[in-house]
Amino acid sequence: MIDEADAAALPGLESRTGIVRSVTTPEFAGMTFHEVLAKSALNRVPGGSRMPFAWTINPYRGCSHACTYCFARGTHEYLDLDGGGDFDSQIIVKTNIAEVLRRELARGSWQHETVALGTNTDPYQRAEGRYRLMPDIIGALAESGTPISVLTKGTLIRRDIPLLADAAKRVPVDIQMSIAMYDDDLQRSIEPGTPSTQARLDTVEALTEAGFRVGVFLMPILPHLTDSVAAIDQALQRISATGADHVVYGALHLRPGVKPWFLQWLEREHPELAGSYRGLYPGAAAVAPSGYRQWLAQRMRPLIRAHRLNVRDEEEQPMRRLTRPKVLIPTPREPAPQPMLF
Repeated sequence: MIDEADAAALPGLESRTGIVRSVTTPEFAGMTFHEVLAKSALNRVPGGSRMPFAWTINPYRGCSHACTYCFARGTHEYLDLDGGGDFDSQIIVKTNIAEVLRRELARGSWQHETVALGTNTDPYQRAEGRYRLMPDIIGALAESGTPISVLTKGTLIRRDIPLLADAAKRVPVDIQMSIAMYDDDLQRSIEPGTPSTQARLDTVEALTEAGFRVGVFLMPILPHLTDSVAAIDQALQRISATGADHVVYGALHLRPGVKPWFLQWLEREHPELAGSYRGLYPGAAAVAPSGYRQWLAQRMRPLIRAHRLNVRDEEEQPMRRLTRPKVLIPTPREPAPQPMLF
């Protein structure tokens, strides 16, 4: 049971009127969960965004996946917490989010637009195994006739496959699994809190067998670390074997809130690449130069197609149009043709 409250409040949380308690538990050593009462559940996406959805839900803030490159790290600074260790270990839990969501969905003004989960922090991170917020969120959205989109690195989504399949009988449901690293040592180093690559691939296969056309986010692609033909080809072979529908790829982004933490990791683990990365991402630059992105597209797209996967990159609409899953009849998969080497 989680029943031990921390004695000391963290900076930025001591005066928050919505906070219920801060708790620790041996099940999650080194982590603190700050249970809060959310005033709202639905977040409006800014009008200028390229996202193919207008609304998001974030049951958690902070993420135990601890991905060094996570673009959301900077959001923890709004709570006077840092985007490094605090982001990984000080997790905000909106314990009443499903209740608030049902009220918002019941409003006459609600237009039943697509709602996306996993656009900021992962809804299936480890805390979800304890707090079980997603089942009620999925139920509320489906019952209201609201399309659902989920992006996750968490294998815990397998728990909710029956719920998602039931929801898909009522509304379009879109599922994407983020799997960027296919070298186990690199994965453990740069994403220390995530499930293994193979566990996520197995989850894609389970979702596919349940009838979903699952996409795999093969991003970020890391210059000099995961952008070789051999690395990409190995990744695509493993993705294709799951029955995934499509691959979304893109080069590493280093926004201001994440850049110092990523460069700190790089200098520790791959100091020989630090100078190159500073050249690719000078000053406040957050995205790789257009020349690199064009080079990456020329390498990625033929390889993805050779493995019989649909392809899109981050410069295109990043998520497919939502559709209800079909009942799939398994058929033998022909071997993919050998990709052209560059």
